[in-house]
Amino acid sequence: MLTYLIVILAIAAVGGIVLATKIFSGQLASWPLSIVHALLGATGLIMLIMLVLEGSGNGRLTAALGLLVIAALGGFYLASLHAKGNVAPKNIVLIHAGVAVAGFLTLLSILL
Repeated sequence: MLTYLIVILAIAAVGGIVLATKIFSGQLASWPLSIVHALLGATGLIMLIMLVLEGSGNGRLTAALGLLVIAALGGFYLASLHAKGNVAPKNIVLIHAGVAVAGFLTLLSILL
């Protein structure tokens, strides 16, 4: 299940890169892509919660969960700005992405 989780989050990350590119060019991100990005991230988060609750993980799995929950909270904030028609601040986008990448790399380190 960990491999599927990593694949889902990797696809979400590609969408996030496209969204961030729009924001860094001063434009609103695409709503459909934002929703797919959020749904993939939420799916990965639910899968990760299931792994942690199964007790099949180690401390890195729990650390990844903590990081990705923080990234998701940042994503909710970014979505609230988007819903108001505001382009997100670049520093918030960078923090969201950085925390998500840290969580993703923590998960990836379990496989390596």
